[in-house]
Amino acid sequence: MNSQNPGSHALTVPGLEQVYDQLATAIDAVGPQKTELFLVKLALMNANALADPALFQVHIDAALKDL
Repeated sequence: MNSQNPGSHALTVPGLEQVYDQLATAIDAVGPQKTELFLVKLALMNANALADPALFQVHIDAALKDL
């Protein structure tokens, strides 16, 4: 995955693996009935931290590819 935000501090592969593990653990913890709500809350919190609606749209578009 390439960075869509030039100049940003991209995660290293070990950092991405750590985030993946944290996300998988959280999804398992909330269970299938609350996974969607959890992911929406997480996305909104990260969009707020990103503070750039256009960049968030770029990330949505990238995430929609090859599903």
